[in-house]
Amino acid sequence: MASFPVVALLGPRQVGKTTLALALRDTLEKPAIYLDLERDSDRSKLVEAELYLTRQKARLVILDEVRRLPELFPLLRSLVDERIRAGERAGHFLVLGSASRDLLRQSSESLAGRIAYFELKPLGLDELAPVDGAPALDRAWLRGGFPGSYLAASDEQSWTWRGQFIATYLERDIPQLGPRLPAERMRRLWSMLAHGQGDVWNASKLAAGLEVSGRTVRTYLDVLSDLYMVRQLQPWAGNTKKRLVRSPKTYVRDSGLLHRLANVPYLETLLGSPLCGRSWEGFAVEQMLARLPDSWQAFYYRTSAQAEIDLVLEGPARHVVAIEIKRSSSPRPEKGFLNGCEDVRAAERFFVIPAGEEHPIGHGTEAMPLASMLERLSVLWAT
Repeated sequence: MASFPVVALLGPRQVGKTTLALALRDTLEKPAIYLDLERDSDRSKLVEAELYLTRQKARLVILDEVRRLPELFPLLRSLVDERIRAGERAGHFLVLGSASRDLLRQSSESLAGRIAYFELKPLGLDELAPVDGAPALDRAWLRGGFPGSYLAASDEQSWTWRGQFIATYLERDIPQLGPRLPAERMRRLWSMLAHGQGDVWNASKLAAGLEVSGRTVRTYLDVLSDLYMVRQLQPWAGNTKKRLVRSPKTYVRDSGLLHRLANVPYLETLLGSPLCGRSWEGFAVEQMLARLPDSWQAFYYRTSAQAEIDLVLEGPARHVVAIEIKRSSSPRPEKGFLNGCEDVRAAERFFVIPAGEEHPIGHGTEAMPLASMLERLSVLWAT
Protein backbone atom coordinates (compact mmCIF):
# COMPACT_ATOMS: atom_id res chain seq x y z
CA MET A 1 0.00 0.00 0.00
CA ALA A 2 3.01 2.25 0.32
CA SER A 3 3.84 1.63 -3.35
CA PHE A 4 0.56 1.12 -5.24
CA PRO A 5 -2.57 3.27 -5.47
CA VAL A 6 -4.79 0.16 -5.43
CA VAL A 7 -4.19 -3.12 -3.59
CA ALA A 8 -6.42 -6.15 -4.16
CA LEU A 9 -6.65 -8.70 -1.35
CA LEU A 10 -8.16 -11.86 -2.81
CA GLY A 11 -9.05 -15.29 -1.46
CA PRO A 12 -12.01 -17.55 -0.67
CA ARG A 13 -14.83 -16.52 1.60
CA GLN A 14 -14.33 -16.86 5.35
CA VAL A 15 -10.54 -16.92 5.05
CA GLY A 16 -10.10 -13.64 6.97
CA LYS A 17 -9.84 -10.90 4.32
CA THR A 18 -12.29 -8.56 6.03
CA THR A 19 -10.76 -9.22 9.45
CA LEU A 20 -7.33 -8.37 8.09
CA ALA A 21 -8.56 -5.26 6.27
CA LEU A 22 -10.33 -3.91 9.36
CA ALA A 23 -7.29 -4.62 11.54
CA LEU A 24 -5.17 -2.75 9.01
CA ARG A 25 -7.64 0.15 9.02
CA ASP A 26 -7.23 0.47 12.77
CA THR A 27 -3.42 0.66 12.55
CA LEU A 28 -3.06 3.24 9.78
CA GLU A 29 -2.36 6.88 10.41
CA LYS A 30 -4.47 7.70 7.37
CA PRO A 31 -8.24 7.66 8.02
CA ALA A 32 -10.16 4.90 6.25
CA ILE A 33 -13.72 4.04 5.32
CA TYR A 34 -15.08 0.50 4.84
CA LEU A 35 -17.86 -0.39 2.39
CA ASP A 36 -19.31 -3.90 2.11
CA LEU A 37 -20.76 -4.10 -1.40
CA GLU A 38 -22.98 -7.01 -0.42
CA ARG A 39 -24.94 -4.62 1.82
CA ASP A 40 -27.69 -2.63 0.19
CA SER A 41 -26.97 0.30 2.50
CA ASP A 42 -23.32 0.49 1.42
CA ARG A 43 -24.10 -0.01 -2.28
CA SER A 44 -26.62 2.82 -2.10
CA LYS A 45 -23.79 5.18 -1.15
CA LEU A 46 -22.28 4.47 -4.57
CA VAL A 47 -25.34 5.34 -6.63
CA GLU A 48 -23.41 8.53 -7.40
CA ALA A 49 -20.06 6.77 -7.11
CA GLU A 50 -17.90 9.50 -8.63
CA LEU A 51 -19.25 12.17 -6.31
CA TYR A 52 -18.99 9.94 -3.23
CA LEU A 53 -15.47 8.63 -3.88
CA THR A 54 -14.15 12.06 -4.85
CA ARG A 55 -15.20 13.28 -1.40
CA GLN A 56 -13.11 10.48 0.20
CA LYS A 57 -9.89 11.79 -1.34
CA ALA A 58 -8.09 12.04 2.01
CA ARG A 59 -9.11 8.52 3.10
CA LEU A 60 -8.22 4.97 2.27
CA VAL A 61 -11.39 3.43 0.81
CA ILE A 62 -11.87 -0.29 1.51
CA LEU A 63 -14.27 -1.94 -0.93
CA ASP A 64 -15.32 -5.45 0.15
CA GLU A 65 -16.59 -7.91 -2.51
CA VAL A 66 -15.74 -5.44 -5.25
CA ARG A 67 -16.76 -7.86 -8.00
CA ARG A 68 -20.38 -7.04 -7.13
CA LEU A 69 -19.81 -3.65 -8.82
CA PRO A 70 -17.34 -4.23 -11.69
CA GLU A 71 -18.44 -0.94 -13.23
CA LEU A 72 -16.40 0.80 -10.50
CA PHE A 73 -13.07 -0.15 -12.09
CA PRO A 74 -13.00 2.49 -14.85
CA LEU A 75 -13.90 5.11 -12.24
CA LEU A 76 -11.13 3.90 -9.93
CA ARG A 77 -8.65 4.21 -12.79
CA SER A 78 -9.74 7.79 -13.47
CA LEU A 79 -9.58 8.79 -9.79
CA VAL A 80 -6.20 7.13 -9.32
CA ASP A 81 -4.70 8.83 -12.37
CA GLU A 82 -5.99 12.18 -11.19
CA ARG A 83 -4.39 11.70 -7.77
CA ILE A 84 -1.11 10.48 -9.25
CA ARG A 85 -0.93 13.68 -11.34
CA ALA A 86 -1.42 15.60 -8.09
CA GLY A 87 1.56 13.78 -6.55
CA GLU A 88 -0.42 11.30 -4.44
CA ARG A 89 0.94 8.03 -5.80
CA ALA A 90 -0.13 5.30 -3.34
CA GLY A 91 -2.59 4.04 -0.76
CA HIS A 92 -5.95 5.12 -2.20
CA PHE A 93 -8.04 1.94 -2.41
CA LEU A 94 -7.99 -1.52 -0.83
CA VAL A 95 -10.34 -3.86 -2.69
CA LEU A 96 -11.34 -7.30 -1.40
CA GLY A 97 -12.69 -10.16 -3.48
CA SER A 98 -13.54 -13.84 -3.15
CA ALA A 99 -12.75 -14.59 -6.79
CA SER A 100 -9.49 -14.66 -8.70
CA ARG A 101 -7.79 -11.73 -10.40
CA ASP A 102 -8.89 -13.22 -13.74
CA LEU A 103 -12.51 -12.57 -12.81
CA LEU A 104 -11.74 -9.06 -11.64
CA ARG A 105 -10.05 -8.45 -14.97
CA GLN A 106 -13.27 -9.27 -16.79
CA SER A 107 -14.32 -5.70 -16.16
CA SER A 108 -13.57 -3.25 -18.93
CA GLU A 109 -10.70 -1.77 -16.90
CA SER A 110 -7.85 -3.92 -15.54
CA LEU A 111 -6.05 -1.13 -13.60
CA ALA A 112 -2.82 -2.45 -15.10
CA GLY A 113 0.21 -0.80 -13.54
CA ARG A 114 -1.89 0.70 -10.76
CA ILE A 115 -2.85 -2.38 -8.76
CA ALA A 116 -1.01 -5.03 -6.74
CA TYR A 117 -2.63 -8.41 -6.06
CA PHE A 118 -2.26 -10.56 -2.98
CA GLU A 119 -3.98 -13.84 -2.16
CA LEU A 120 -4.88 -14.54 1.46
CA LYS A 121 -4.84 -18.30 1.90
CA PRO A 122 -6.24 -20.50 4.69
CA LEU A 123 -4.09 -21.00 7.77
CA GLY A 124 -0.79 -22.77 7.13
CA LEU A 125 1.19 -25.05 9.42
CA ASP A 126 3.76 -22.33 10.02
CA GLU A 127 0.99 -20.13 11.46
CA LEU A 128 -0.43 -22.67 13.91
CA ALA A 129 0.60 -23.19 17.52
CA PRO A 130 0.54 -26.65 19.14
CA VAL A 131 -2.86 -27.78 20.43
CA ASP A 132 -2.83 -29.25 23.98
CA GLY A 133 0.92 -29.70 23.62
CA ALA A 134 0.61 -31.70 20.37
CA PRO A 135 1.65 -30.48 16.90
CA ALA A 136 -1.17 -28.93 14.90
CA LEU A 137 -0.50 -31.16 11.87
CA ASP A 138 -3.28 -33.75 12.25
CA ARG A 139 -5.88 -31.17 13.25
CA ALA A 140 -4.99 -28.95 10.28
CA TRP A 141 -4.99 -31.91 7.89
CA LEU A 142 -8.40 -33.16 9.05
CA ARG A 143 -10.18 -29.82 9.43
CA GLY A 144 -8.39 -27.71 6.85
CA GLY A 145 -7.16 -24.16 7.21
CA PHE A 146 -10.32 -22.04 7.28
CA PRO A 147 -10.34 -20.36 10.71
CA GLY A 148 -14.00 -21.21 11.36
CA SER A 149 -13.31 -24.90 10.75
CA TYR A 150 -9.87 -25.17 12.35
CA LEU A 151 -10.84 -23.26 15.52
CA ALA A 152 -14.20 -25.00 16.08
CA ALA A 153 -14.69 -26.40 19.58
CA SER A 154 -15.06 -29.98 18.32
CA ASP A 155 -14.71 -32.09 15.19
CA GLU A 156 -18.50 -32.20 14.99
CA GLN A 157 -18.80 -28.41 14.99
CA SER A 158 -16.02 -28.17 12.40
CA TRP A 159 -17.89 -30.73 10.25
CA THR A 160 -21.08 -28.67 10.46
CA TRP A 161 -19.23 -25.44 9.62
CA ARG A 162 -17.75 -26.98 6.49
CA GLY A 163 -21.12 -28.31 5.39
CA GLN A 164 -22.67 -24.87 5.67
CA PHE A 165 -19.70 -23.32 3.87
CA ILE A 166 -20.10 -25.67 0.90
CA ALA A 167 -23.86 -25.06 0.79
CA THR A 168 -23.31 -21.29 0.66
CA TYR A 169 -20.97 -21.61 -2.29
CA LEU A 170 -23.34 -23.92 -4.14
CA GLU A 171 -26.47 -21.87 -3.53
CA ARG A 172 -25.12 -18.33 -3.79
CA ASP A 173 -21.55 -17.75 -4.94
CA ILE A 174 -21.31 -20.14 -7.88
CA PRO A 175 -24.65 -19.05 -9.44
CA GLN A 176 -23.44 -15.42 -9.29
CA LEU A 177 -20.62 -16.32 -11.67
CA GLY A 178 -22.94 -17.50 -14.39
CA PRO A 179 -23.05 -21.30 -14.67
CA ARG A 180 -26.66 -22.39 -15.01
CA LEU A 181 -26.08 -25.67 -13.26
CA PRO A 182 -28.34 -26.99 -10.49
CA ALA A 183 -26.65 -26.88 -7.10
CA GLU A 184 -26.96 -30.64 -6.69
CA ARG A 185 -25.16 -31.29 -9.98
CA MET A 186 -22.36 -28.89 -9.06
CA ARG A 187 -22.08 -30.69 -5.71
CA ARG A 188 -21.70 -33.96 -7.64
CA LEU A 189 -18.86 -32.47 -9.70
CA TRP A 190 -17.16 -31.13 -6.59
CA SER A 191 -17.55 -34.52 -4.88
CA MET A 192 -16.22 -36.33 -7.95
CA LEU A 193 -13.15 -34.11 -7.88
CA ALA A 194 -12.75 -34.88 -4.17
CA HIS A 195 -12.89 -38.64 -4.71
CA GLY A 196 -10.41 -38.21 -7.57
CA GLN A 197 -8.06 -36.01 -5.54
CA GLY A 198 -4.75 -35.64 -7.36
CA ASP A 199 -5.99 -37.34 -10.54
CA VAL A 200 -5.12 -36.09 -14.01
CA TRP A 201 -8.05 -34.15 -15.44
CA ASN A 202 -10.34 -36.35 -17.53
CA ALA A 203 -13.07 -34.16 -19.00
CA SER A 204 -14.89 -36.91 -20.88
CA LYS A 205 -15.20 -39.13 -17.80
CA LEU A 206 -16.56 -36.32 -15.63
CA ALA A 207 -18.82 -35.02 -18.40
CA ALA A 208 -20.36 -38.46 -18.82
CA GLY A 209 -21.02 -38.70 -15.08
CA LEU A 210 -22.71 -35.30 -15.06
CA GLU A 211 -24.46 -35.70 -18.43
CA VAL A 212 -22.98 -32.49 -19.84
CA SER A 213 -20.45 -31.74 -22.58
CA GLY A 214 -16.71 -31.76 -22.07
CA ARG A 215 -16.56 -28.02 -22.73
CA THR A 216 -19.24 -27.40 -20.12
CA VAL A 217 -17.54 -29.43 -17.42
CA ARG A 218 -14.31 -27.58 -18.17
CA THR A 219 -16.12 -24.29 -17.60
CA TYR A 220 -17.36 -25.55 -14.24
CA LEU A 221 -13.84 -26.60 -13.25
CA ASP A 222 -12.55 -23.12 -14.09
CA VAL A 223 -15.28 -21.57 -11.93
CA LEU A 224 -14.25 -23.68 -8.94
CA SER A 225 -10.64 -22.70 -9.60
CA ASP A 226 -11.52 -18.99 -9.84
CA LEU A 227 -13.25 -19.27 -6.45
CA TYR A 228 -10.07 -20.78 -4.91
CA MET A 229 -11.81 -24.10 -4.26
CA VAL A 230 -9.84 -26.25 -6.72
CA ARG A 231 -6.21 -26.13 -7.82
CA GLN A 232 -5.17 -27.11 -11.32
CA LEU A 233 -1.53 -28.16 -11.10
CA GLN A 234 -0.10 -27.91 -14.58
CA PRO A 235 2.24 -30.52 -16.11
CA TRP A 236 5.92 -29.77 -16.56
CA ALA A 237 6.63 -29.12 -20.21
CA GLY A 238 10.34 -28.46 -20.41
CA ASN A 239 12.83 -29.49 -23.02
CA THR A 240 12.45 -33.25 -23.41
CA LYS A 241 11.67 -35.62 -26.25
CA LYS A 242 9.67 -37.94 -24.02
CA ARG A 243 5.90 -38.18 -24.28
CA LEU A 244 4.50 -36.15 -21.42
CA VAL A 245 1.05 -36.12 -19.88
CA ARG A 246 -0.43 -32.78 -20.94
CA SER A 247 -3.53 -32.38 -18.73
CA PRO A 248 -3.47 -30.76 -15.27
CA LYS A 249 -3.88 -32.62 -12.01
CA THR A 250 -6.79 -31.38 -9.90
CA TYR A 251 -6.91 -30.97 -6.13
CA VAL A 252 -9.61 -29.71 -3.79
CA ARG A 253 -7.41 -27.07 -2.23
CA ASP A 254 -8.58 -27.19 1.37
CA SER A 255 -8.23 -30.61 3.02
CA GLY A 256 -11.13 -29.94 5.38
CA LEU A 257 -13.50 -29.30 2.47
CA LEU A 258 -12.08 -32.36 0.72
CA HIS A 259 -12.97 -34.55 3.70
CA ARG A 260 -16.47 -33.04 3.97
CA LEU A 261 -17.16 -33.66 0.28
CA ALA A 262 -15.80 -37.23 0.53
CA ASN A 263 -17.69 -37.91 3.80
CA VAL A 264 -14.61 -38.50 5.97
CA PRO A 265 -15.50 -36.95 9.35
CA TYR A 266 -12.78 -38.14 11.76
CA LEU A 267 -9.03 -38.69 11.73
CA GLU A 268 -9.47 -42.41 12.44
CA THR A 269 -11.82 -42.63 9.44
CA LEU A 270 -9.34 -40.76 7.27
CA LEU A 271 -6.39 -42.97 8.22
CA GLY A 272 -8.35 -46.06 7.14
CA SER A 273 -9.78 -44.50 4.00
CA PRO A 274 -8.60 -45.18 0.42
CA LEU A 275 -8.43 -41.38 0.16
CA CYS A 276 -5.75 -41.12 2.85
CA GLY A 277 -2.64 -41.01 0.66
CA ARG A 278 -4.12 -38.68 -1.94
CA SER A 279 -5.53 -36.42 0.76
CA TRP A 280 -2.10 -36.18 2.35
CA GLU A 281 -0.56 -35.41 -1.04
CA GLY A 282 -3.00 -32.56 -1.69
CA PHE A 283 -2.53 -31.18 1.82
CA ALA A 284 1.25 -31.17 1.47
CA VAL A 285 1.11 -29.63 -2.01
CA GLU A 286 -1.10 -26.81 -0.78
CA GLN A 287 1.09 -26.14 2.26
CA MET A 288 4.21 -25.91 0.10
CA LEU A 289 2.62 -23.75 -2.59
CA ALA A 290 0.90 -21.42 -0.12
CA ARG A 291 3.97 -19.21 0.12
CA LEU A 292 5.56 -19.89 -3.27
CA PRO A 293 7.11 -16.60 -4.43
CA ASP A 294 6.38 -15.20 -7.87
CA SER A 295 9.90 -16.06 -9.02
CA TRP A 296 9.13 -19.79 -8.70
CA GLN A 297 6.71 -22.01 -10.63
CA ALA A 298 5.08 -25.31 -9.68
CA PHE A 299 4.30 -28.33 -11.86
CA TYR A 300 3.94 -32.07 -11.70
CA TYR A 301 5.81 -34.44 -14.02
CA ARG A 302 4.56 -37.62 -15.68
CA THR A 303 5.45 -39.46 -18.87
CA SER A 304 3.64 -42.17 -20.76
CA ALA A 305 6.37 -44.52 -19.48
CA GLN A 306 5.30 -43.75 -15.88
CA ALA A 307 8.22 -41.58 -14.84
CA GLU A 308 6.52 -39.37 -12.26
CA ILE A 309 7.17 -36.61 -9.71
CA ASP A 310 4.39 -35.27 -7.51
CA LEU A 311 5.72 -31.69 -7.40
CA VAL A 312 8.39 -29.96 -9.48
CA LEU A 313 9.41 -26.50 -8.29
CA GLU A 314 11.37 -24.43 -10.79
CA GLY A 315 13.05 -21.22 -9.74
CA PRO A 316 15.45 -18.60 -11.08
CA ALA A 317 18.34 -19.88 -13.19
CA ARG A 318 16.33 -23.09 -13.68
CA HIS A 319 17.01 -24.34 -10.17
CA VAL A 320 14.71 -27.38 -10.00
CA VAL A 321 13.48 -29.12 -6.85
CA ALA A 322 11.78 -32.52 -7.20
CA ILE A 323 9.40 -33.53 -4.40
CA GLU A 324 7.58 -36.82 -3.85
CA ILE A 325 4.91 -36.96 -1.15
CA LYS A 326 4.32 -40.12 0.89
CA ARG A 327 2.43 -41.07 4.06
CA SER A 328 5.07 -43.72 4.78
CA SER A 329 7.73 -43.02 7.41
CA SER A 330 10.29 -45.11 5.49
CA PRO A 331 9.88 -44.33 1.78
CA ARG A 332 12.26 -45.46 -0.94
CA PRO A 333 12.87 -43.74 -4.28
CA GLU A 334 11.45 -45.81 -7.12
CA LYS A 335 12.63 -45.96 -10.72
CA GLY A 336 9.88 -43.66 -12.00
CA PHE A 337 10.87 -40.89 -9.57
CA LEU A 338 14.58 -41.26 -10.29
CA ASN A 339 14.01 -41.19 -14.05
CA GLY A 340 11.81 -38.13 -13.65
CA CYS A 341 14.53 -36.36 -11.65
CA GLU A 342 16.98 -37.00 -14.47
CA ASP A 343 14.50 -35.73 -17.04
CA VAL A 344 13.83 -32.43 -15.24
CA ARG A 345 17.47 -32.13 -14.10
CA ALA A 346 16.54 -31.74 -10.47
CA ALA A 347 19.19 -30.07 -8.35
CA GLU A 348 17.53 -31.26 -5.13
CA ARG A 349 15.35 -34.29 -4.40
CA PHE A 350 13.05 -34.78 -1.43
CA PHE A 351 10.44 -37.14 -0.08
CA VAL A 352 7.93 -35.34 2.16
CA ILE A 353 6.68 -37.48 5.05
CA PRO A 354 4.30 -36.66 7.94
CA ALA A 355 6.77 -36.77 10.86
CA GLY A 356 10.11 -38.12 12.06
CA GLU A 357 13.68 -37.01 11.43
CA GLU A 358 15.33 -35.84 8.26
CA HIS A 359 17.41 -38.64 6.76
CA PRO A 360 18.97 -39.63 3.43
CA ILE A 361 17.24 -42.44 1.53
CA GLY A 362 19.71 -42.93 -1.29
CA HIS A 363 20.18 -41.67 -4.85
CA GLY A 364 20.77 -38.13 -3.62
CA THR A 365 17.30 -37.99 -2.08
CA GLU A 366 16.38 -36.89 1.44
CA ALA A 367 13.26 -37.75 3.43
CA MET A 368 11.92 -34.80 5.39
CA PRO A 369 8.86 -34.11 7.57
CA LEU A 370 6.45 -31.59 6.05
CA ALA A 371 7.14 -28.97 8.74
CA SER A 372 10.89 -29.20 8.09
CA MET A 373 10.30 -29.09 4.34
CA LEU A 374 8.41 -25.81 4.72
CA GLU A 375 11.36 -24.35 6.61
CA ARG A 376 13.83 -25.60 4.00
CA LEU A 377 11.79 -24.11 1.16
CA SER A 378 11.45 -20.79 2.96
CA VAL A 379 15.25 -20.52 3.15
CA LEU A 380 15.62 -21.57 -0.50
CA TRP A 381 13.05 -19.06 -1.70
CA ALA A 382 14.62 -16.28 0.35
CA THR A 383 17.94 -16.83 -1.41
